[in-house]
Amino acid sequence: MRHGDKIKNLSRTKAHRDALLSNLACQLIQHKRIVTTLAKAKALRVYAEPLITKGKENTTHQRRVVFSYLQDKEVVKELFGAVAEKVAGRPGGYTRIIKLGARPGDNAEQALIELVDFNDIYGKGKGEEKTAAKKTRRSGGKKKAAETTEKAEETTTPEKSAE
Repeated sequence: MRHGDKIKNLSRTKAHRDALLSNLACQLIQHKRIVTTLAKAKALRVYAEPLITKGKENTTHQRRVVFSYLQDKEVVKELFGAVAEKVAGRPGGYTRIIKLGARPGDNAEQALIELVDFNDIYGKGKGEEKTAAKKTRRSGGKKKAAETTEKAEETTTPEKSAE
């Protein structure tokens, strides 16, 4: 039984797994999208998203913490520069995993993992600037619908009284 075992081991030792995820995270930040197996992509998302969140706060401490994971100065510069600038308004969910099907050689499930804000196909066009994310509550829709019907009734009532 695997009660409470939340770490995806990927059939590797701790040191091997850390090196693998560090290298995958470096390549993801550098190239903005990579193709790997589905299991590695899911493990990478859990590894990389907290690092990107740390990249939004550009302090010496956060740079050192991220460098302890990635071990690559150029990638740390890229993360705290271009990547942090693009994801500044996003509260999370920086990566997207797209399943690609089975690899012909060993039938391993392939996936493309990419940084969401760097995809021009799904996102807004290059010319448009992103606005801050609008925070909404699901229950607000009923209130707005009631307000619009009240306003509609108010506008129709004076017309009837004028006749």
